[in-house]
Amino acid sequence: MRALIQRVSHAKVTINGQIHAEIGRGLLVLLGVCEGDTSAQADYLADKCVGLRIFTDENDKMNLSLSDVNGGILIVSQFTLYGDCRKGKRPSFIKAARPETAIPLYEQFIERCRQSGRPVGTGEFGADMQVELVNDGPVTLWLDTEEMMPQHH
Repeated sequence: MRALIQRVSHAKVTINGQIHAEIGRGLLVLLGVCEGDTSAQADYLADKCVGLRIFTDENDKMNLSLSDVNGGILIVSQFTLYGDCRKGKRPSFIKAARPETAIPLYEQFIERCRQSGRPVGTGEFGADMQVELVNDGPVTLWLDTEEMMPQHH
């Protein structure tokens, strides 16, 4: 499971010309689900995202979490995070999970973030969405459970 996290001063998702979700200060999380991902990975990644201390304190050091700054989270499904561009010019998305696998894990990730008590907005799985954001910093982080979690074989 992969998350591209951007610290934002505000962000919104528009679907069919209508604002679907919007946050002020907080995190935009683009979430990709891979075949073979598990509910443990969804919980781990959600907890990691919510707990990141990437907001600046009074000394301009990245030391504050989402709850410290009363921030929100905007979560958008993004299967293209598993695009493989090694061959040719057209990405392959063979590693991205099929909707029957991805949707429950995407929903579990959202629910786990909501349990933090932070305001959570979402995109709509599979919809054609326009995402607008102001990346604050800019601060952008890449989290991949394959690289972060102990492997269980």
